[in-house]
Amino acid sequence: MTSYQHSIRQRQYQFDSLKTLLAKATPERSGDALAGLIAASAEERVAAQWCLADVPLTTFLNEVVIPYETDEVTRLIIDSHDQAAFAPIRHLTVGGLREWLLDYRTDSQQLAAVAAGITPEMAAAVSKIMRNQDLIAVAKKCQVITRFRNTLGLAGRFSSRLQPNHPTDDPQGIAAAIFDGLLYGCGDAVIGINPATDSPQAMTSLLHLIDELRQRYAMPVQSCVLAHVTTALQVIELGAPVDLVFQSIAGTEAANRSFGIDLALLHEANQAARGLQRGTIGNNVMYFETGQGSALSANAHHGVDQQTCEARAYAVARAFEPLLLNTVVGFIGPEYLYDGKQITRAALEDHFCGKLLGLPMGCDACYTNHAEADQNDIDNLLVLLASAGCTYVMGVPGADDIMLNYQSSSYHDIRFVQTTLGLRPAPEFEAWLQQLGISDQAGRLIANERHRLLQSAAQLGAL
Repeated sequence: MTSYQHSIRQRQYQFDSLKTLLAKATPERSGDALAGLIAASAEERVAAQWCLADVPLTTFLNEVVIPYETDEVTRLIIDSHDQAAFAPIRHLTVGGLREWLLDYRTDSQQLAAVAAGITPEMAAAVSKIMRNQDLIAVAKKCQVITRFRNTLGLAGRFSSRLQPNHPTDDPQGIAAAIFDGLLYGCGDAVIGINPATDSPQAMTSLLHLIDELRQRYAMPVQSCVLAHVTTALQVIELGAPVDLVFQSIAGTEAANRSFGIDLALLHEANQAARGLQRGTIGNNVMYFETGQGSALSANAHHGVDQQTCEARAYAVARAFEPLLLNTVVGFIGPEYLYDGKQITRAALEDHFCGKLLGLPMGCDACYTNHAEADQNDIDNLLVLLASAGCTYVMGVPGADDIMLNYQSSSYHDIRFVQTTLGLRPAPEFEAWLQQLGISDQAGRLIANERHRLLQSAAQLGAL
């Protein structure tokens, strides 16, 4: 392994590996402090960032942070690297890549063309030497479009997952929350339920509930019950109406093993869901969630900083061409992202890295009740993410998930962002909202449909 060094004034800082350099260059966060990876001072962090800026991009192909022989995610990253896509930026250093990305002449087409040539570690490295505004400016230029029953990721669009979780999976409670979200114009990314019970019976029941609603109102949306991938495979075999297959993923083989998955299992699920051919305009069928700190919490980080581990999870996602990917940025807790400032920075890093790698990146802008954060932090973060071209965020009743016990963004938060920044939902969904009389041609909500559709919610929940 190569040793790296940089001097500030008369003091020389030494970094014994690329893995160490990446960790020391990372903006401060509690998870890296917990793991003992953080820079000892602000000056050491700056020295690491200066040093990292001079590292050639080709170094990341020759010095891996987790051994190739022992980690299938590393093998995926190296074996799937596209040398032709990498060619236009091959000569650059990390600092040079930053300048190229920020250059106004570097447009969406050029960014899409090099995406397969950028490894997660390259993306993580360049993000570590970028300010928040840099992350926003570059992510805004990255356009990633996916399709199932509607089109996600188009310019000028800002979509939402409608998240009607219920602590007992009560059909009436879930149905009421779904209709409430629809009446706010939410749900175009997915109507996605975290089941209280991960079983084939519970998953099948919830899938039929959403599918009945979708067919009754001819809604151009997709659904997902966020059970484990093995449960999804079972219900596909039983003939349940599965649109998207969900799975939490991480950036190391060991962390994924702690989730009960590997790449072969994800491939099997992807093929099974595609085989159903339920999409009407596309066949992106996977929905992945990630989060900084997941590998560390499973003691499966191999001494790699949590943001670099997170970026490696995007290599896993990229291999399966998902419809949706989102970082659940503050969900794991303040042990990993301590306060609103760290959550905001992590969200912008994750969104930037995901979009740069060619992924349909969303974000659950959230926090747990014991974090040093509040809804004002989430308001700020939502505006920043939407300005950066984020594909979608979460719509949770009252921003309070009563089943998962954390704070997120609400239906009216999404309307605030769309209205304030002049953004619209997916075009097919927008047309449906207008056709049903939920919104007008200007995208403004119409109140007189609310009573009738909430009555329908109660009837549907009784099915």
